[in-house]
Amino acid sequence: MGGYTWVTVMSIIYSNKYGPWIIGLAICVGVAAGVVILALLAASVTTRRAEVASIYNNKKVEITGIEARNRVWGENYPREYETWAKTANMDFKSKYLGNIQQDALGERPDMVILWAGYAFARDYKAPRGHFYTIEDMLETLRTASPGVEGTADLQTASCWTCKSPDVPRMMEQTGAAGFYKAPWSSMGSQIVNPIGCADCHEPETMNLAVSRPALREAFQRIGRDVDKASTQEMRSLVCAQCHVEYYFKGDGKYVTFPWDKGFSVEDMEAYYDEIDYADWTHALSKTKMLKAQHPDWELFLVGPHGQKGLSCADCHMPYISEGGLKFSDHHLVSPLSNVAGTCQVCHRDSEETLKKFVYDRQDKLLETRNRLEPELAKTHILTKMAIDAGAADEELEPIRKLLRQAQWRWDFGVASHGAPFHAPVETQRILSHGLDKTLQAQLLLKDVFYAHGVDSTRMPDISTKEKAQVFIGLDPEKLRTQKAEFVKNVVPQWLAEAVANNRI
Repeated sequence: MGGYTWVTVMSIIYSNKYGPWIIGLAICVGVAAGVVILALLAASVTTRRAEVASIYNNKKVEITGIEARNRVWGENYPREYETWAKTANMDFKSKYLGNIQQDALGERPDMVILWAGYAFARDYKAPRGHFYTIEDMLETLRTASPGVEGTADLQTASCWTCKSPDVPRMMEQTGAAGFYKAPWSSMGSQIVNPIGCADCHEPETMNLAVSRPALREAFQRIGRDVDKASTQEMRSLVCAQCHVEYYFKGDGKYVTFPWDKGFSVEDMEAYYDEIDYADWTHALSKTKMLKAQHPDWELFLVGPHGQKGLSCADCHMPYISEGGLKFSDHHLVSPLSNVAGTCQVCHRDSEETLKKFVYDRQDKLLETRNRLEPELAKTHILTKMAIDAGAADEELEPIRKLLRQAQWRWDFGVASHGAPFHAPVETQRILSHGLDKTLQAQLLLKDVFYAHGVDSTRMPDISTKEKAQVFIGLDPEKLRTQKAEFVKNVVPQWLAEAVANNRI
């Protein structure tokens, strides 16, 4: 307006005999526009509520109890079901991960050494969509091939816990303890539907609900009540039933969350140390090891988005609209596959800039991870050399303690696939401490080697997954052959029984 100010303009208007009339007209027009906008908004809200009410009043099937078949829920909630079905897609690849199947051991064979003596050394693939939870469990070498060539169960049914809505259905019949301790294969014809509706929803109200006992039990031990959680908290807690650190307690393999002392990597380590717990003894270094599962929720809590009060669903299940109805997108996948519907709801940066923010954090964290993994694998092998040279357990005790601590920190940061984004600062701290403890163990090993006259520490060739597996005593070809026979002959029998009993 050139050199005019708002005060100048108003003075001119008021000096005109029509000034007050002009102002009054402007106010009337503004109020009328506001009323129209509010009316349109009210009509939109009313329409949405009417459509929601229509869904509830026109259900095609009545669902009560634990209904594990996702297709049945789909008859009442077709929009949500259609988006959930997209978790079968394998069409997205970010810079490092996506929803495609990736052989993590093939890409990083040092992990075979890190898990020597544990089932993960057999097979470890990057996760893909929820649609594949059952298929991946049946096909992984970690569950062995029970029934083939006299092969026994390698796992108990506790390994099914987070894979299917059939799990709470079976727990209702057997009790949680009875379910956990059952042989894995005994549930083969029962656990047949992939993660879906009943895992997170009550059928009568569609409210979010915790369907597994471990989360509720862990909260009770620390004085919290899941039933008093807010709606926003529940939008994360239904995920935290599974996307957390846990272990199989006692001979009954009871699924337990180690949160009694807190949620940090040190808190959980102190919990495990106090009860003298180990997931397994390392085949090379003979160290009592801890295997981190996937502490996604615990790390998310201390990251920037968790601290701001966001939930898992805000980014992984953004709201979408269809036909005037707003609902959550159940196509759970990386937010990077839909930046406009996730990140840009809050951030005004370009898609390219936002992706660069994420990739920069991933790049820096993976620098530390890629420095730590080979040094950790090397330290296990060096410890085996010390054992072979005659080193006593007393000499190796401080080295093994550092190895346990180092690998726990590595695994805690790596097993949580979203850690570089969920909590980049905390994850960098954890991995850096893991590297520090690994190098401390190597320094102690030098003294042991000197004491036992070891002057050569030539490393074996573990440059591929197969070479590393053979080095730790596995027969990968035999394992794959047995699994192929299992998938061809045993799995169809399980599925046929499930179909015959209308479980799918």
